[in-house]
Amino acid sequence: MTESNDPTPATPDPEAAPTPYASAPPPYAAAPPPAGAVPASAMGAPLAPMAGPADGPVGQVRSTGTCVLLTIVTLGFYTWYWWYKTHDEMKRHTGTGLGGGIALLLTILVGIVMPFITSSEVGGLYERKGRAKPVSATTGLWYLLLGWFFFVGAIVWFVKTNAALNEYWRSQGAPG
Repeated sequence: MTESNDPTPATPDPEAAPTPYASAPPPYAAAPPPAGAVPASAMGAPLAPMAGPADGPVGQVRSTGTCVLLTIVTLGFYTWYWWYKTHDEMKRHTGTGLGGGIALLLTILVGIVMPFITSSEVGGLYERKGRAKPVSATTGLWYLLLGWFFFVGAIVWFVKTNAALNEYWRSQGAPG
C-alpha cells in the first residue's frame, strides 16, 4: 500500500518463486523380500489386533438374568440405569459414542431408538479390535418387530446384546 492507501500492483519476485521440476521423481517402493522368504500375509495366522489408542477402563459384566429380574422388580426403571451405565462405560473405554447422559436422555424421550444405537455401539467395540461384530444396529429389529408380543423381541434383543457386551468386557479382562 502507498501513503494514499492505494494498493500497489503485485509483481512476482523471481527469486522467491520455486523452480518447477522438469519431471517428478520416481516412486519409491519397499525393498523386495530376500529370495525364498515367505511374505507376512501368506504365513497363515492373522496378526493380533493392536489395542486402540483410546482404550480406557473396562466396563462391568452384568448378568442377563439379574438385569431382567431388576427390570421386572423396578417396573422397567432399571432399563434406564442399564442404558446410562453401559453407554457411559463404552464411551469411557473407547472415547467415542453417546455416553451415559445422552443415552439416558434419548431413552426417556425417544426410547425406541436405543436398541438400534446400543447394539451398533456394542458391535463397534468388536470392530475396533478387528473382530467380527456379533450384534449390529439390525439386531434392534428384534425389539421393534416382536417387542409387542409378550416382550419376546425385547428379551431376545437384550439377551443377544448383553451377552455380546459381557463377552467383550471379559475379553478385555473384566472379572465375571
